[in-house]
Amino acid sequence: MSFPLAPGATIGILGAGQLGRMLAMAAARLGFDVIVLTPEENSPAARVCAGAIVAAYDDLSALDVLADRCGVITCEFENVPARALAHLEQRGALVAPCSRAFALAQDRLAEKTFLNEAGLPTVRFAQVDGEKDLDAALELLGAPLLLKTRRGGYDGKGQVWVRSAPEAASAFEAIGRRPAIAETPADFVRECAVIAARGRDGQTALYPLTRSEHEGGILRRTIAPAEAAPATLAAAAQAAERLLVALDYVGVLGLELFERADGSLLVNEFAPRVHNTGHWTLDGCAVDQFEQHVRAVAGWPLGPTDALARVEMLNLLGEDVDRWEVLASDPSARLWLYGKADARDGRKMGHVNLVSPLAL
Repeated sequence: MSFPLAPGATIGILGAGQLGRMLAMAAARLGFDVIVLTPEENSPAARVCAGAIVAAYDDLSALDVLADRCGVITCEFENVPARALAHLEQRGALVAPCSRAFALAQDRLAEKTFLNEAGLPTVRFAQVDGEKDLDAALELLGAPLLLKTRRGGYDGKGQVWVRSAPEAASAFEAIGRRPAIAETPADFVRECAVIAARGRDGQTALYPLTRSEHEGGILRRTIAPAEAAPATLAAAAQAAERLLVALDYVGVLGLELFERADGSLLVNEFAPRVHNTGHWTLDGCAVDQFEQHVRAVAGWPLGPTDALARVEMLNLLGEDVDRWEVLASDPSARLWLYGKADARDGRKMGHVNLVSPLAL
């Protein structure tokens, strides 16, 4: 397959939730067909795609069918098994981002080790494979520590605070006695994020820094662009650029950051995909993160990333979605619903972008 992919080509996506849905919509606008592979029947993305393969992510025969039908394959979430992506690569399929980025993002210890080796600062951490390791981490790093499973877990799941040595045994039991990482608390004043993109030619494009607000480990609100000191903005851009190059990345990624009182930054984690903190770009930029990702993996030139408006993005969780009629009547609101039927507590059912002019 030669790049850039021409309109009419087919892009494969592993995963078919809301991110896959918005990727497919962006791809269709550029003239591409999309086929998703997902274990879920009647998924949100499948309903707006040219086709869907319903199969497990590690179903090798299904992966082979997807590879045969697509010019390039990408992912909508970071927990697609890295070995599935490696299988696609080994058979000659073009995968972007590459399996290495997913393998790192799926293991918190490997991720933080990689970030430090790339010159990106994080909180201090230690490997924990058992209670004795946790005792040693407490002695080395001090208390409290945040104990997280190395794999799995999201939106605050799979983690527990350890506030003293006597809590070590119960904390390790609480995470299922699974391999873990212990982290020191981040001394931050706010959480921030950068959506960054890199094309096949090495061109990079960074969206403005945003401010993130979480509740119960789940993103509730993003403010874009975030106000910050010039040195902080420069440090965020430098961190994103360094990460893209270190990964030899193709596509869009989300980089989560902690801003400290002095304006310096710590890297929390990265996600090798379009990201919740970038949903504001749908109504705040000429080229949003979803189109940007399609452009990058298809080998097209990257688009502009300047903010055209101030945007407050609010996630609609669970029964929040029942407010759709009120939100739709707000002239400043741009409503995005994901087509999910079951409005469970904490489930992301959609989001709304509240748009206002940029301050002069």
